[in-house]
Amino acid sequence: MRRLLSVYFVPCALFVTCLYALVRSGSLSGRGNWSGVVPSGWSGVVGSLVLIGSGSAVLGMLLHPFQVRAVRVLEGYWDRWPVTARLAGVLTEVQRRRWQALYERGHESVADTAGAPGVRADALRRLAAVPPVDVLLPTALGNALRTGELSAGERYGLGTLSAWPRIYMQVSRRLSRALDSTRDTLDMAVNLCWSFLATAVLLTIALYDEPGLRWLPPAALLLAAVAYKGAVTAAQAYSGLMHIVFDLHRFDLLEALHLPLPDRHREKDLFEQVSAYLAGEQVLDLMYAHRDVSSGADDGERPAQA
Repeated sequence: MRRLLSVYFVPCALFVTCLYALVRSGSLSGRGNWSGVVPSGWSGVVGSLVLIGSGSAVLGMLLHPFQVRAVRVLEGYWDRWPVTARLAGVLTEVQRRRWQALYERGHESVADTAGAPGVRADALRRLAAVPPVDVLLPTALGNALRTGELSAGERYGLGTLSAWPRIYMQVSRRLSRALDSTRDTLDMAVNLCWSFLATAVLLTIALYDEPGLRWLPPAALLLAAVAYKGAVTAAQAYSGLMHIVFDLHRFDLLEALHLPLPDRHREKDLFEQVSAYLAGEQVLDLMYAHRDVSSGADDGERPAQA
């Protein structure tokens, strides 16, 4: 219920309320009469709340299947259309220049001043929150999420994207709550960003002939920018939690797959085989290690071949 309210209902309610106010005032068909926006009488107020609430609920349910797409568009996956692909190239180059500036600030010699170590440390910290320069995306949100997607499991030889759906099922309850809460925050911020952007477009169309209210579209754009910044912050936290999941639960994945645990020297080789198997690239030629839940002992072995 909390996710439905915060992630879907509230962002949709903001847009629906704005649309309802513009319709009530008549701004969509000319100069608005804002004195008649709020109904006079309890029956009118209750009817308006019911209409806004039901409209927001329906809109939220309609948009729910497109949540992943809403996030991916803000991440910068724009290669499908030529115009957006060219824009992606321009913005990616901007991200590369920022990456290069951070790299130079963090690695090149800086004048020996009191703040120099802090400047280098801050640059290195910010550089660790973005992926390598050759895989940068056009947006800050995309780079924040890609950092986790390309490095959380790869440190151990696991492909993060192929292993994540399996290893997520093995996480502890506390870590699962932290992941769900952070993901909800990310999705809520993304939906708020889209809601404020749609509201800004709607206000621009409705209020172009009302000079006294022309500050409302820029205000909506400012709120969209704040929501986007919140989404980037949540994405960075989510990427950090992805790293923690692989740190703590990568061996739980092997146990769930009934595979033997490796020693430190064979760990990466084993996980690379498992990753290739999960991605459908090769057959897993390893022995099963079936464990007795009651005693913790293996109850038999046989080749794990698909």
